[in-house]
Amino acid sequence: MSETEFHVGKARIRLVQGDITNMETDAIVNAANSSLMGGGGVDGAIHRKGGPKILEECKRIRAMEWPQGLPTGKAVITSGGSLKARHVIHTVGPIWRGGNRGEPELLAQAYRNSLRLAVKKRLKTVAFPSISTGAYGYPVEDACRVALEAVKDFLEKEDKLDEVVFVLFSESALQVYVDEAKEVFLKAIQMC
Repeated sequence: MSETEFHVGKARIRLVQGDITNMETDAIVNAANSSLMGGGGVDGAIHRKGGPKILEECKRIRAMEWPQGLPTGKAVITSGGSLKARHVIHTVGPIWRGGNRGEPELLAQAYRNSLRLAVKKRLKTVAFPSISTGAYGYPVEDACRVALEAVKDFLEKEDKLDEVVFVLFSESALQVYVDEAKEVFLKAIQMC
């Protein structure tokens, strides 16, 4: 597994190529759709591998908290079902519509709200996919800067997480994240 690592405060940030459903973190983040009922890509893979318990919990969340569907940028948590991760944090990223309809802020909210929920639940390790870059069409080059900066900003203010992992499915996506992370994290170090 190819891997690159950076630090923000006491937290370690890792960039890896792999399958997020195999991660042994406290939580993995699901790039969900607003229905929370599973779908394609990462969402479908998590629901398939995690088993029916995740779907049952998502149905309860829909019935009790979000009957109209989970809004873009919000996050909720379920157990990990049959996954190695103990929990799944479900968040809805924005659909790319050219970048002028609030997509960067909504994407940043999806990352921040997922991290806030992890801290609230006293989790220490979280793994993210590249939210919105699959079926929702957000360009990886643009999405990764938003993702990395949102996580960096959160970790600079909040020191309760030990590790955040970005799990990229393809080698090309990993390389885009690695190149951008060097700029985002090393620039922060040089400014200190």
